[in-house]
Amino acid sequence: MCAKTLENEPPDEATRGWALEFRHVDAGYGAGPVLENVSLAVAPGETVALLGANGAGKSTALKAAAGLLTPLAGSVAIFGHDATGWSVHRRVAEGLCLLPEGAGTFRSLSVRENLLLQIPPWLKGATIDSAIEAFPALGVRLDQTAGSLSGGEQRMLALSRAFLSQPRVVLADELSLGLAPLIVDTIFAALKRLSDKGLALIVVEQYAQKVLAAADRFYLLTRGVVQWSGAATEVEADAIGVAYLSGRS
Repeated sequence: MCAKTLENEPPDEATRGWALEFRHVDAGYGAGPVLENVSLAVAPGETVALLGANGAGKSTALKAAAGLLTPLAGSVAIFGHDATGWSVHRRVAEGLCLLPEGAGTFRSLSVRENLLLQIPPWLKGATIDSAIEAFPALGVRLDQTAGSLSGGEQRMLALSRAFLSQPRVVLADELSLGLAPLIVDTIFAALKRLSDKGLALIVVEQYAQKVLAAADRFYLLTRGVVQWSGAATEVEADAIGVAYLSGRS
């Protein structure tokens, strides 16, 4: 059975301090909105799964959150402040970290150089130790070029940004896409470490069962609209799969 739809409103909005909140957001790329009237939120220390079929608007939602798209309507708030008009740089400075689909590395640079570039300039004296602790495989490849790493290692290198930039909100877009199951487990273990540190996570993921097991709550997008939302423990991955195919609640 699927969780009850929450009328596209984040739960307990009067009492919770959201790290990131969408309020009735429309967003798109010029030909018309991809997202329509989307309200969602994530709290510090919480993992929210953003689910939906290809083209449902998941990546568009993350881009709108990160400032790569300006909402056509509605608002985006970061820790209670209206961030709708903020630049990407301002959002990063306020603790937002977008991990886009794909490797997201400088292939011609060494692993060490990539890691150092992920430390923002305002964190003077910071080291790459936290990334090496999270991903020991990178520690023995510091002098290799990023382009010589396996696909899974490149994904770890990209995810290292969430450990080195000291963010407060992490937006993860299909980090496990195309990876072997063992590497997927490593990626999810790293995401759990971030959540345990009190970070707010919104995770777009193809493996519904795996992300629901790791998440506290979920939102299911269908054609740019929040179709279902609720506690991750209240929904079965099979029901999500049926929704992907049918578009029905």
